[in-house]
Amino acid sequence: MHGPASHGWLLVALCAATGAYCLLRMRSHVEEQRRAAGGEALMGFGMAAMAVPAAVFTPPSWAWPGYAAVFGAAALHALWSARAGAHHLHHLVGASAMVYMAVVMAVAPGHGGGPGGSGIPLVTGVLLLYFTGYVLLSGVRLVPVTAGGGAVAWGDRPELARACRLSMGIAMVAMLLTL
Repeated sequence: MHGPASHGWLLVALCAATGAYCLLRMRSHVEEQRRAAGGEALMGFGMAAMAVPAAVFTPPSWAWPGYAAVFGAAALHALWSARAGAHHLHHLVGASAMVYMAVVMAVAPGHGGGPGGSGIPLVTGVLLLYFTGYVLLSGVRLVPVTAGGGAVAWGDRPELARACRLSMGIAMVAMLLTL
C-alpha cells in the first residue's frame, strides 16, 4: 500500500496480531467460532501482507493476481456460508474488498487510484462507507461487552473476538484510504 512507511508497519503489526489471535480462536470448542476465526485469520494475514510499505518491498507482478485468486475463493466460500447466516455477508464484503484492492494494485501499482482519475473511485467510496459504518457499529457493540466470570479460554472471549473484528475494520478503512 502507499503512504508513509511508519503507517504501513503499524498496519502490518495490527493485522498480523489480529491474524495470530484468530489462529488462537480456531482452538475454540464451538464449531462456528472456529470457522469464522479461520476466515478472519486469512483476512488478517492477507491484510498484513498487503500493508507492507511499497518503499520497503515491492511484490512481484504475480502476487496481485495471487491475492485476487485467494480472496476470490474466500469470497465464494463466504457466499456459500451465507446460506447458514447473514453474518457471513460481512466476510463476503471483506474478501471482495481485498480482491478489489489486489486488482487495483495489479492494474496501477504505482498510482493506486488508477490512471488519469481524480477523486475517489465509486467502488472505493462505497467500500469506505461500508467499513466506516462497520467500524462505528462494532465500536458501539464492543462497549457493553464485559468479560464473564470464571476461567474462559482465550479463544472463547467474545470481547477479544469483537476487538479483532473492529481492528480489521479500522485497518480496511486505512488501506482503502491509501489505495
